[in-house]
Parts: sequence; C-alpha cells; structure tokens
Amino acid sequence: MLRSRWLVPGAALALGAGLGAALTRRRAGGDAAEGLLGRLPVVPVVAAAGPPALLGSAPVELTKYGLPGLAQLRSRESYVLCYDPRSRSALWVIEQLNRDTLSGASERAACDFQEDDSVHEYHRATNADYRGSGFDRGHLAAAANHKWSQKAMRDTFYLSNIAPQDPHLNQNAWNNLEKYSRSLARNNKNVYVCTGPLFLPRMEADGKMYVKYQVIGKNNVAVPTHFFKVLILEKESGEIELRSYVMPNSPVDDKIPLERFLVPIESIERASGLLFVPNILKRTSNLKAITAGSKR
Repeated sequence: MLRSRWLVPGAALALGAGLGAALTRRRAGGDAAEGLLGRLPVVPVVAAAGPPALLGSAPVELTKYGLPGLAQLRSRESYVLCYDPRSRSALWVIEQLNRDTLSGASERAACDFQEDDSVHEYHRATNADYRGSGFDRGHLAAAANHKWSQKAMRDTFYLSNIAPQDPHLNQNAWNNLEKYSRSLARNNKNVYVCTGPLFLPRMEADGKMYVKYQVIGKNNVAVPTHFFKVLILEKESGEIELRSYVMPNSPVDDKIPLERFLVPIESIERASGLLFVPNILKRTSNLKAITAGSKR
C-alpha cells in the first residue's frame, strides 16, 4: 500500500514549524491543567514545553504587539496535543497507555463530539463541518484507550483530537492498529502512543510533485492523505522499543498484517517535521527499533 506514488521518506512538509514555542494550557474553564504533560518522559519535539526564544539579533521591540502565532499545546487528563490552526486539527497527540488506563467503567455512550473552545473560533472545527462530508470523525487519541476515567475519555471527543478519516479505514485497519496498541500496553510497563496526520506529496501526470488534499465544511478542515502512529514501549526490563506505522487515509484491507505498515521512524520524522529519536535518546541508550521483517 505504501509503495505507490505517495512518498513517505522524501516528504518535507514543515509541519513542525514553531513547535519549540510556548506551552498553551488554556482550557474552557480558564485554569491551567497539568494533566498528562507532567508524567510524560518524552514529547515529540525538542523543548516543546519551553518558552519561545528569539534567535539571532532581532530587537525585542519587534514583539511589542505580540507574535501572531506560537505552538498551541493542550495538556489534558488523557493526552497532550499540539494543535495546527491551519488544518483545524492536531499536528500530533501523545498519550500514555498501561494496564491501569485500559481498565475502568467509563462509557463511550456518555461522550459527545464537541468543539474545542480553547481554540480561536477562526481556527476550530465544528460538528457541522463533518456532517455529510463522507468522512468519520476519527480519533487521534482513541477513546477506548482511556476507560480509567470518564473525564479522560470525554476529553478525547474534543474536535481538536479528531481528523477526517475514511470510514472504512477508521472502522477496520486503523481500529485494528488501536487494538494492537492496547494489547501491547497490557504486556509492557508503559506504551506511549503518538498519533497524527500526514500530508504527503504525490507525483502527478506532468511528472511534478504536488501536495494536494481535500477540505471539508465551511471551516475548511483539512483531510490528511495519511496517518502515522508511533509506539514507544517501556519494557519491564528497561529496554525501550520503537514501532512506527503509516496508513493511507483510504480503504485498507483489514486482512493485511499490521507489520506491512511499519516504516522507519526517520521517514515519519522527515515527513511530519517532528523528532522522536533525539528525545528518546536523552532518556536511554537502550533503544530497539522494530521495522518490517524485524525479529521480535
């Protein structure tokens, strides 16, 4: 599926521009929420929670009337999210899974998709954008990952944690990958899951490369061409194992083994503008990357 004219390794999309900027934790109620951020050993960008630094010799006077945009981080009970106001969705969402987070009495039926009013109204998606679009409201941080808390599960229904996803993909192959992530969490100390959209270039009939994607609704919510999911496994032995997947945002035969969608982490880093490995190596030198054909 990945050996079509969509290019994963060579794509350079600058999706991570500005990710080293300030942490924005403003919630609808107004108070800051530490949430998962305080528990994460790695966030997929260097110094993501640090203050913005003006490099070079630009005078401070240039910021007199503020900067028009900084990285928009949200720390919620079940995940940390970096929002992309242009696409009306997230650049990435990271969550922590283990045996405790997967257990509980939380009910999906008690949750409703809702606008994220911590996002400026110019840049947020609404339920109306998805209505009649032909796309599912696909979770990035999956609801079923957070049965431990009704609030944690409810937080996954903010539309900032949602992206337009092909219904067949959402309900079959992608769902299988989410289930597999949970099975790994039951057999390891922790699994950190980072999920996000990709907008990959494709060669057209004229032989040139283009990045093309659909938008839906009056707010022009961007439809990703692909999705990635990076799994960082903390084993009881202390070893860290890395598994990274890419799936196209189109119908995928759910009988295809998930191993077929494993890609080198470098291809996701190049395509998304994010960095995972440098941050992981700050924590450990005992890192094993699982790729297609690797011996488990």
